[in-house]
Amino acid sequence: MTVQPIDVALDASVEGYLIGSPVSIIREFASTPGSGPRLHRHPYVETFVIHRGRALFTVGDEQVVGGGGQILVVPALVAHRFEVLDGGTYEATHVHANDRFITEWLE
Repeated sequence: MTVQPIDVALDASVEGYLIGSPVSIIREFASTPGSGPRLHRHPYVETFVIHRGRALFTVGDEQVVGGGGQILVVPALVAHRFEVLDGGTYEATHVHANDRFITEWLE
C-alpha cells in the first residue's frame, strides 16, 4: 500500500471519492465580514473544525458564534449557513460525511 499526501489550497474543496476517502472536505479561508454560503442542507452530517477567526452560524432555528479551536456539528437535513465576523480571517475545515458533496440550496 502506498500513501501519498495531497496538496489542498487554503480555499479548496476535495470530494472523497477522488482520493479514496469516505468523507469530502472544504478548506475555508475568508476575511471579508459577512461572507459565507446561503442557507442550505445536506443529507449527511457536516462538521466544522474552526482553526481561527469567528463566524456566526445559523443552524435550524438557532444562532451560535463559533471561533478558533472549536468544533461545530450540524446534523443531517438541518438547514444551516454561516457568515464571517469582524476580527480576522476565518479559517476552517468543513468535513462532509459523504464521499461526494450533496447540497440542497434553500435560498
